[in-house]
Amino acid sequence: MPLVTIILTAVGLAMDTFAISIVSGATYKELKVHHALRMASFFGGFQALMPLMGYLAGLTVRQYIAPYDHWVAFALLAAVGAKMIYESFKIEAAEKDRNPADLLILLALAVATSIDALAIGITLSLITQAVITAALIIGLITFILSFLGVYIGKKTGHFFENRIEALGGLVLIAIGLKILLEHGLRDLLAGVLRTVIELGL
Repeated sequence: MPLVTIILTAVGLAMDTFAISIVSGATYKELKVHHALRMASFFGGFQALMPLMGYLAGLTVRQYIAPYDHWVAFALLAAVGAKMIYESFKIEAAEKDRNPADLLILLALAVATSIDALAIGITLSLITQAVITAALIIGLITFILSFLGVYIGKKTGHFFENRIEALGGLVLIAIGLKILLEHGLRDLLAGVLRTVIELGL
């Protein structure tokens, strides 16, 4: 899996945590750096852990779906992307009633936003073996964007986080299409080559 694809996937996944960080940042009356660091650590840590768990789960079924791995990868990425786009319309001002400094709430948010990364981990088991690198990149990018999101929310409020999460969903769907098209083109060329060999051309 090319590094640029891993980075784009990481950015797409991080958009929901970025959006929530913006909402949370808007709720702090006195924002301290440790507030942003704690939120970024929770989000980044879970986003790095979940792909590893998904990867291990994917290994158990990879042999059965190998012929259709590109379709499965596309379906998972498209499903996660569509879910993010759908949920982008549900982000409401009511989020401001939550206290992001509460550890239980922060833990719940970290788990909820990292479920999508679990599905991405299954996808990674089908298309790459560099899962440690991918998980670290996903975690790091999530950490950085979440940290920045808290300060952006403090400065600007949370009026555009819907668009951010929707954009992340579109990125994941685009990556799924890229994987599907690449495999489709490769299969087509392989078929043409087999025909040429069989015909003795």
